[in-house]
Amino acid sequence: MVTNLAIDDQLVEDARLIGFHRTQKAVVTEALIEYIQRRKQVEIIHLFGAIEYEPDYNYKEQRKVKERC
Repeated sequence: MVTNLAIDDQLVEDARLIGFHRTQKAVVTEALIEYIQRRKQVEIIHLFGAIEYEPDYNYKEQRKVKERC
């Protein structure tokens, strides 16, 4: 997909040098990958405390079962 974007040239050049990228495309691709990963991490953080577990669940017992295998 071809897309024209008006991005600050100095920002792209700084990112290219810091990330050791050879092309502007590589810089933008890497930036988008990192952006997506970060957003997914934030979603996961919001799940903490939101999942209800069975009160009698014993994670230590589950570990013993895996160790025996």
